[in-house]
Amino acid sequence: MIQSWWTQLAAAWQSTGWVEGAAVALALLYLVLAIRQNIGCWLAAFVSSCLYVVVLFGAKLYMESALNVFYAGMAVYGFWQWRAASGSGLPRVCRWPLRWHAAGLAGVVLASLLSSNLLRSHTAAAWPFVDSLVTWASVLATFMVARRVYENWHWWLIIDSAALYLYYTRHLYATMSLFALYLVLIVVGMREWRRMLLAAQHG
Repeated sequence: MIQSWWTQLAAAWQSTGWVEGAAVALALLYLVLAIRQNIGCWLAAFVSSCLYVVVLFGAKLYMESALNVFYAGMAVYGFWQWRAASGSGLPRVCRWPLRWHAAGLAGVVLASLLSSNLLRSHTAAAWPFVDSLVTWASVLATFMVARRVYENWHWWLIIDSAALYLYYTRHLYATMSLFALYLVLIVVGMREWRRMLLAAQHG
């Protein structure tokens, strides 16, 4: 079984086109630069998202293609936000109170219920509620990155774990391996932003 999985994974990477390959590489670059709070992360995110719009639309994954249109817009917003604060020295990491996270979670669940009902009614979508949950939570978590909210990493840890399972059920092994690497980098990002948060609090 393990050998079969590795064979499928190797075949998935071999069949990956240059557009998808570039999108994956830039997505990884975005995360590495975001961990370091380098403003260039938003340029990598913008180009990667634009490429993924094309890749996912071609794969008939229309909701995820639309999500990457949002990601591209958020990359512009994130660049503007970080640039506006670039003259203040160390980028300031903040925290959200628990009630804001609770409100965000409630909004994500509500939006997921609405969109999953639409998917069930009008499409043959697989896992419509989980797919919607991942999508809307990603929208919120991306906004949190742009606002430098420390807890974004906790949200991404849960989101990408769920996405990893979704991609496994769809046999998207190349993308699944990308998200497995994301989980490792998320832990790194969590530790690095916590260090910056403590430095800002004691500065």
